[in-house]
Amino acid sequence: MIELLSPAGHWEAMAAAVQNGADAVYLGCGGLNARRGARNFTQDELPAAVQYCRLRGVKLYLTLNTLLTDRELPEAEGMLRLASRCGVDGVIVQDWGLAALARHVTPDLPLHGSTQMTVHSLAGVEEAARLGMRCVVLGRELSGEDIRRICQKSPIAIEVFAHGALCMCWSGQCAMSALIGGRSGNRGLCAQPCRLPYRMDGGRTGYPLSLKDACLASHLPELREMGVSILKLEGRMKRPEYVAVVTRIYAALLKENRRPTRDELRTLALAFSRDGFTDGYWRGEPGPDMFGIRREDAGDPAALFREAKAAYDREDLRTVPVSFTAEIRAGEPARLAVRDAEGRTAAAEGAVPEPARTRPLTEDDLRLRLAKTGGTVFRPESIDIRLDSGLSLPASAVNALRREALDSLSVLRTAPPERQERPAPPPPEGESPCTPPQLTLSLSGGEQLTQELMALAPAVVYLPVERMAGFHLEPYLGQGTVFCAALPRICKDSELPELERLLEDALAKGCAAVSIQNLGQLALAKGRPVRGDFGLNVTNSRSLAQLQAWGLESAALSFELRFEQVRDLVKPIPCEAVVYGRLPLMVTENCLIANSAGCRPGHLQGPCRAAHTLTDRKGEVFPVQSLFGCRSEVENSKTLFLADKADYRRCGLAYARLRFTTERPAECVRVMERYLGKNEDMPAQYTRGLFYRGVE
Repeated sequence: MIELLSPAGHWEAMAAAVQNGADAVYLGCGGLNARRGARNFTQDELPAAVQYCRLRGVKLYLTLNTLLTDRELPEAEGMLRLASRCGVDGVIVQDWGLAALARHVTPDLPLHGSTQMTVHSLAGVEEAARLGMRCVVLGRELSGEDIRRICQKSPIAIEVFAHGALCMCWSGQCAMSALIGGRSGNRGLCAQPCRLPYRMDGGRTGYPLSLKDACLASHLPELREMGVSILKLEGRMKRPEYVAVVTRIYAALLKENRRPTRDELRTLALAFSRDGFTDGYWRGEPGPDMFGIRREDAGDPAALFREAKAAYDREDLRTVPVSFTAEIRAGEPARLAVRDAEGRTAAAEGAVPEPARTRPLTEDDLRLRLAKTGGTVFRPESIDIRLDSGLSLPASAVNALRREALDSLSVLRTAPPERQERPAPPPPEGESPCTPPQLTLSLSGGEQLTQELMALAPAVVYLPVERMAGFHLEPYLGQGTVFCAALPRICKDSELPELERLLEDALAKGCAAVSIQNLGQLALAKGRPVRGDFGLNVTNSRSLAQLQAWGLESAALSFELRFEQVRDLVKPIPCEAVVYGRLPLMVTENCLIANSAGCRPGHLQGPCRAAHTLTDRKGEVFPVQSLFGCRSEVENSKTLFLADKADYRRCGLAYARLRFTTERPAECVRVMERYLGKNEDMPAQYTRGLFYRGVE
């Protein structure tokens, strides 16, 4: 049976979800969650929210699904302990360090891997399971066939987003809001720059980053058949009436195992849509038809929302069926037992009935009195009565008996499970190097690899495996530079054979190490040294310790960290940071280049090799590059430049990376010489990135 999981941005939305048939709700508490803009719950409200849900047979999952700094980990640890004590059914996490910490301090508290973890392959699911996850939320970009393949062999439960907003970038990999506006999507404050107008390649202004909302309502039978465990509805920032409407329709579809009617689809669109809905990713057919915006003439849902609110405000849409057994015997205290569908039983004992002076108590009288459960969540489904004749029992006594029994059952239903707590493990240990970092390079094209550049002796050169055909390494092997095969941030299971072939080619050409961007790529390294890349989103010392436990020899830090945060990290493995280059803002499954200029068979052919740009309403120009799997990467409009700053040399980095994307070969040489102190060049336009200002 699929579990329907609904959003709860605050108490009213939670009630709306529960009353309209949600099997579970997910919510944030405080600021450590991916929707900091929602009203969210306080630590005082969380236990009451858990009780509200547990009483009604609904699960509650807490979102702790943001990247955390070392200073925030103690607060997150406290949230884990609170969640465990009050009976939260699971915690949704993004941060590898927090996941490892949770496994130690609250070992019985179920962990769910957030979609922010960018898990999109069977290997990624398996690694998440080894880390202690009981469920993983797959990337929203996967097709139905991708999901089916994972479900067939997954060792843990699989959760899928079924309805609501789609991000243009793969979740967990977007830095656009952070780098442009200082509001991090990885920390719950995305400013949604993807909903703004842009021009692709200088053409007409449009909305090439604004995807329609997803709607998989017509595919629920297939999701059930393929083994999906949890179906998730997006919307913690949306109003409770929206939550009520969408939850009610999906609950009915799941209960009746059917597809939606036209009226139900129209109701979903009226509640909220952007030029309608899309199932393009589900069908494996991304493209321009998937895009849309919210329009003023989308329809007025006011009447729909009034009706929805009036219904859930009564709080009688969701009741708990119970069975009563009453025994009224002469000379014995009156007894009442109540049993719920899960087998919990509570009992109450009252006054001894007296002989009737006038009209004796009848079964009908007693049944009528016991059935008066209004004002509670309980609904009598059956009432079994064992009544001696000729007895009298006041209505007040029957009412008291009923109240006591139901109160006792409520206590049983809301009791949190017994869970163990342990002290936090000691913090990681590590020493930061006192010497300036060695320079490393990442190249995007073979023309950038020149004798002049290699004469400057970079420690490591990262080469994208999908472009290895353009690189000729033979002249530079054995000179001290390590060539590293850089894996793409995204690779679906269906693309794995091609990626393995490309990696074999890279290793055969002389790459001696492999850099990975996600958890599912560990197995691909085939015993070679593994370097963690920025796609792993490392922001704290415990995450570094986890990468060390996985056997990685180095890790690139998130470029959302400030200088002081980088400096203060305990570094159990050598750390690297990007100190020059256009930082990647998005990696998109829906290829911007294909949508604009068309596409030809084969990666990086035809239009893919040409220069492409995205221009915003302020005239800022963002280069767009093609990636493995017919994906796009949007680069920042300005180049990160830190060569004139000494801070990056004294914050404990082992490596400092120069990231070359659009630079010509001669530019690459001049930039590296600048970082080696051999010239005084300054770019015409540059940014310090987030190295000093950080993110909210």
